[in-house]
Amino acid sequence: MEHINYINSEERTMAMLCHLSALAMFLVPFGRILGPLVVWLIKKDQYVEVDRQGKDALNFQISIFLYMIISSLFIIILIGVFMLAALGIFSLGITIVASVKANNGERFIYPLAIRFIQ
Repeated sequence: MEHINYINSEERTMAMLCHLSALAMFLVPFGRILGPLVVWLIKKDQYVEVDRQGKDALNFQISIFLYMIISSLFIIILIGVFMLAALGIFSLGITIVASVKANNGERFIYPLAIRFIQ
């Protein structure tokens, strides 16, 4: 884990929001992608760490979305239900961990994330 001690509290807060905004999935269709995308697009030019962590959050949320689509295909043979439940719990937990790490000035590397946005 990379410590980022030189960033100010506003930058840490915005980096945290890049991760937490994925919880918009509970309010808006495609909110898991739109939330981080909006925060990242607004603040990426202002803060280097927000740019970095926003890309990480977006890559993870897009990856989880794709994994959920694939899991949905497996509902026919019943294993998809368990896969969807596991992905939901996993993504919620990892999103919270990443948010806390960002607020502490640390960079969190998401597991299972495909690097769509470099």
